[in-house]
Amino acid sequence: MSVSRRREARLLDGSEGDLVGRSHQPDLGRADAASLSELIRLLRERRDRARDLSRRQRREIRGKAAPSGAQPATDNSGTREKAAVLAAAVKRVSKESERRRVAEARNRTVSGSRRALAMKQAAGDPAAHRPSSRTSHDGMHSVPNAGIAPSGALDQEGQEIAMRRGGGPR
Repeated sequence: MSVSRRREARLLDGSEGDLVGRSHQPDLGRADAASLSELIRLLRERRDRARDLSRRQRREIRGKAAPSGAQPATDNSGTREKAAVLAAAVKRVSKESERRRVAEARNRTVSGSRRALAMKQAAGDPAAHRPSSRTSHDGMHSVPNAGIAPSGALDQEGQEIAMRRGGGPR
């Protein structure tokens, strides 16, 4: 479920609100690659901190951990929502970064293909100066196989041995 900007502003402090505000679309589209990677890093740090605080508060509520403040935590819903808002911001910025990376790779592939096509067209027809067939005039040349005996003599001898073993011709 999406969270309104008013709810985000209520859940987050000033610097976190600024970071999450930069993860929304008009600002996100104008950011360059270096600022996107820096924004992802900062948002992940804040998200991890909020997640760890929420876990610690949950342990305090269950009585498994000693209270870290003056009073033990009684509820962690606000910290949990804060972590969810920061996680959604990280997801948005990561998705935009991945979208840009894929678009750049696609552009590189397309430009490389176009350059290869231009080079191929500039080279002309490679078959223009070749003869029409590889064996013009005389036809194919037979290449005898030196590994077999002439006129199947080996096959005949093998057959004779098999016939003796089997008791003669049938």
